Amino acid sequence: MLVRPVDAIPEGQGATLVEDIRMTAAGTAGGTALSLAKLGADVRSAGAVGADATGDMLVQLLGRAGIDTEFLVRRTDTATSASVLPIRPNGDRPSLHLLGANITYGVDDVPWDALAEAGHLHLGGPELIGVDAAARILHFAKEHGVTTSVDLLAPGVLGSFEQIAAALPYVDHLLPNDDQVLGFSGEDDLLAGAKKLVGAGAGLVAVTRGGDGALLVTAEGADPVPAFEIDVVDTTGCGDAFSAGFVYGMGLGRTPHDSAVLGNAVAALVAQGLGSDHGDFDLAAADAFAATGARRA
Repeated sequence: MLVRPVDAIPEGQGATLVEDIRMTAAGTAGGTALSLAKLGADVRSAGAVGADATGDMLVQLLGRAGIDTEFLVRRTDTATSASVLPIRPNGDRPSLHLLGANITYGVDDVPWDALAEAGHLHLGGPELIGVDAAARILHFAKEHGVTTSVDLLAPGVLGSFEQIAAALPYVDHLLPNDDQVLGFSGEDDLLAGAKKLVGAGAGLVAVTRGGDGALLVTAEGADPVPAFEIDVVDTTGCGDAFSAGFVYGMGLGRTPHDSAVLGNAVAALVAQGLGSDHGDFDLAAADAFAATGARRA
């Protein structure tokens, strides 16, 4: 649930008029799924949601975007994971979050046959389901020739290396933000943190850095990819949009650098409106924006 603009929460029983209130699918899985579908991917979503009104709405929103929700399991005793995001006038978005059903997903819920047939697996929030479950899912995918990507959900201050280390050998593309790299690696320097994650097994770490763009780190070195200059409305889902663009670009056989350019372009398109689902674009439109948009120095 997104509310914009919010300068402050009213005191006591006070009220404030706002311009927009919207409900969207979002998150490291949901938000990425939305942008992947727009780019042209055939997307199937797996996870746990509640058997509540919020879950009904989430399934409807994903389905409306063309995403297959067959593998979403419904929990009768747990609410759907959700966030309330009061969007500041500059686009920043603090979060009030309910963990809900996300943390109940386990290996017994995984559609193993469908996973084996997939072209790519994107796993959002492995720290929520536990590193052992995440590692088993990712390992299975790799054994069946499925490329993998992972995005983290917890803020860096709540992260630790032990929460993700066992899964990293099965991750082709790790897609954290800069705060998460520092928090989960335990390093004080961004490049050192990313290199630690690569050293632990991740094939490539693509770090999102907000207005500073992305930083690609592999065993061979680092490559900064600048962001695009835009008028930001809401940064919700920008990291998820980058993940979608990067993963889709890599799936098309593009270089990591060119895939990151596409990721930055998709993020820029999403950031110009409210919510992870903002923007009526496809791959051609995202590529056109990347070709003509002004990049930051």
